[in-house]
Amino acid sequence: MREALVLSDAPVLARRGRICCCLIAALRRRARRAPIKRDQFLLFPEHAVISTFPSPALRGALIGLCATAALPAHAQSSGKDDKGVVFSIDATTRARGEVIDGQFRPGVPADDAFVSFRTTVAAKAELGPIAVGGEIVDARGYGQRAGSSVRTSEVNALEPVQAYVAYRASDAFAKGATATVTGGRFALDIGSSRLVSRTDFPNTVQSYLGGMIDWRSKGKDRVVAFWSKPFSTLPDTVADIEDNKIQLDRAGGNLTFFGASAMAAKAFGNISAEAYGYRLAEDDRTTRLTRNRHLVTAGLRLRRAPAKGAFDFEGEGAWQWGTARATTAASDVRDLDVRAGFTHVEAGWTAPRGWTPRVSAMFDYGSGDGRDAGSYGRFDSLFGARRADFGPNGLYGPVGRSNLISPGVRLEAKPSKRLDLMAAVRGLWLAQATDSFASTSVRDRNGASGRHAGTQFEARARRWLVPERLRLEVGGAWLAKGRFLETAPNAPATGDTHYGYVDLAASF
Repeated sequence: MREALVLSDAPVLARRGRICCCLIAALRRRARRAPIKRDQFLLFPEHAVISTFPSPALRGALIGLCATAALPAHAQSSGKDDKGVVFSIDATTRARGEVIDGQFRPGVPADDAFVSFRTTVAAKAELGPIAVGGEIVDARGYGQRAGSSVRTSEVNALEPVQAYVAYRASDAFAKGATATVTGGRFALDIGSSRLVSRTDFPNTVQSYLGGMIDWRSKGKDRVVAFWSKPFSTLPDTVADIEDNKIQLDRAGGNLTFFGASAMAAKAFGNISAEAYGYRLAEDDRTTRLTRNRHLVTAGLRLRRAPAKGAFDFEGEGAWQWGTARATTAASDVRDLDVRAGFTHVEAGWTAPRGWTPRVSAMFDYGSGDGRDAGSYGRFDSLFGARRADFGPNGLYGPVGRSNLISPGVRLEAKPSKRLDLMAAVRGLWLAQATDSFASTSVRDRNGASGRHAGTQFEARARRWLVPERLRLEVGGAWLAKGRFLETAPNAPATGDTHYGYVDLAASF
């Protein structure tokens, strides 16, 4: 959290109250100059993270939040706790522009452009070991072509992605350790984030309704267990996404996700070890057909973190089994045996001086579905992130952890405290020639188009314009298509794919 307000600190509260009142007054003046419709919600970056709320209920919530921060101590604390209530707010806003040509996906425009805005506001009140928190994410986008690939990962207007109550116990099972029990709606990020993550490059946030226990030792060991009903992001129709319609996400009774992870920070000297297991169970509901996945995913991970003048490595592998159907069609009622898996291996070295460049080699494998009609072999990455391993998402994102064989190399450098650079290249092949390649939806059911999908080149530069407050990010990717992406039956004849983006992100 960026700032914390202790409610016994009257001068700070008075200043915070004056700031909130000034923000509200500024919003009212802006609204009078540029009236907006009642069903719209516009973001004004010049007013930091506060946005114009046309709904009376939302305006009231904003005023109430500011008023709470400005209340005197005796109105917030019963006096039974000498430490008082600690109220904290963390907020971010990000604007992004991205363009693509030579589209690799079938059935969407060959070139596209998209401008998106994401604002997050998280608040938490703590009274001793008890905390009550919440977070709102407003993700909107504009300018995409009709039939664009933009979907729910980029647009989710005014969504309360977290609303929870938590209890934290100190010295739990070990001196200096903490155990936090959380109930309500929350986000999850576990281990490498390859299977359970709070993604950052996409605009929206996956959240869960349920309970979680998170134990952390003084030495950074961690054990986390959870049971949840994942939320499905809404709206999910093309028309509503284009309109940035405000529609609350849904946690349906037909989807359950639970599991546990245990990580020892120094299992073998300076090498950490993690073991995990997750269970996903879904069934059709009247408004949404599914593949009726009933999957168990178990995995192991070893990692030696990068350090100056030292070699590092990471190895992670997971095995997945259970049942699933080949399609979401109502007529598809055959449950197939699932046997799938993924592997990530990476090794690198970091120079001790100067720009401290790190050179690394990596290899990724994700199983695909073969010709056996009685089984299903395509790996399901559950709720994992792709950005760190496979490049930017958004309008891009051809590479995923399914039906993939991909070796690559990466170079990272940090010329200064404010600037970091990265460049990477990957070869791309299909694990199974008859399955769709990674995240492209391009497929040759006969396997006649070969296995070489192409080569991906990626580069990124990030600079803190204001340290820890305002950051500029510029990046791009070039997908040099191979035989498969050029000749498969549904591959678009658009040439190589070129993608670029620019981000401006602020934290408060």
